[in-house]
Amino acid sequence: MKDQTISDILVNTHKYVYVERHGKLVETGIRFQTDRHLLHIIEKIVSSVGRRIDESVPLVDARLPDGSRVNAIIPPLAVDGPSLSIRRFGRKLLTNDDLLRNGTLTPSIMTFLSACVQARLNIVISGGTGSGKTTFLNCLSRFIPEHERVVTIEDTAELQIQLEDVVRMETRPTNIEGKGAITQRQLLMTALRLRPDRILLGEARGGEALDMLQAMGTGVEGSMTTVHANSPADAFNRLETMVMMAKLDLPSRFIRQQMASVVHLLVQTSRLSDGTRKVTHVSEVAGLTDFHIHVRHIFVFEQTGVADNGRVQGRFRGAGASPEFLERLRVSGLPLSPKIFEEVVTVG
Repeated sequence: MKDQTISDILVNTHKYVYVERHGKLVETGIRFQTDRHLLHIIEKIVSSVGRRIDESVPLVDARLPDGSRVNAIIPPLAVDGPSLSIRRFGRKLLTNDDLLRNGTLTPSIMTFLSACVQARLNIVISGGTGSGKTTFLNCLSRFIPEHERVVTIEDTAELQIQLEDVVRMETRPTNIEGKGAITQRQLLMTALRLRPDRILLGEARGGEALDMLQAMGTGVEGSMTTVHANSPADAFNRLETMVMMAKLDLPSRFIRQQMASVVHLLVQTSRLSDGTRKVTHVSEVAGLTDFHIHVRHIFVFEQTGVADNGRVQGRFRGAGASPEFLERLRVSGLPLSPKIFEEVVTVG
């Protein structure tokens, strides 16, 4: 926990301990004495944050005092023995300059996304587990003007918004009696009564996706959220599935019309084979075509190979076509040169 280069700690029973360092997962030489020893450590960790874990509550997801996220599962749910994972809370905030230095995106893409945030476009960030969605949402939030009021909603508080007028909210699980849970849907309804200029939903996982879309389309423009998806097209399939989880029996056509009208931009992040994170697609939502949401790519990262040292090689390129909302950016006082959509930048 004291090693700042470690981003994840993964314990698979008492025999195996893995850590993620600089995007690479490696096994350590650390071992616990027995599963009972590991279980004792897990009990100490979760009890320190006012939670309990035993046979009646064999699964815990909680936030540690330093902001790190801990997830533990024990028998009978864990067949081979207790397992523990800790997603480290970075003490050093990644700046936008760090993302440029790491090759996560190019200055042109950063300039474009900055203008989109300031012009209050609704943005969805999609990607797989560990692809840097929350980190990227943090970085985009830095472009929000100082005078705006922001409400954040998360299952486990991870966002680190660098603004003064911020209300942070976190869900609450059920108590021992199976009562008292507060969901993201309930927090979203509360957030709308707090007069927000923007709502940042840490991650859409269920029926709250419908409430988020409604908020985006009814005056809370400039809102952002993340979803688990492997591609821009998959992101909308996931959103549609989550909206259906609201159990309102809405027809697919209505759901897709809603998504196509309120979501302006989709940013796809990925963790590549060398452990680096990249923005692989920046795409605009161009409406419905035969009841399918039409996504048009603005910037794309293309992998061209792998170097001898294992580093991924590739290039960022503009798709050549200007987005339809370029005029909206100009009217907002954020004019962009069409040339940025034709640049090609090689990395690796």
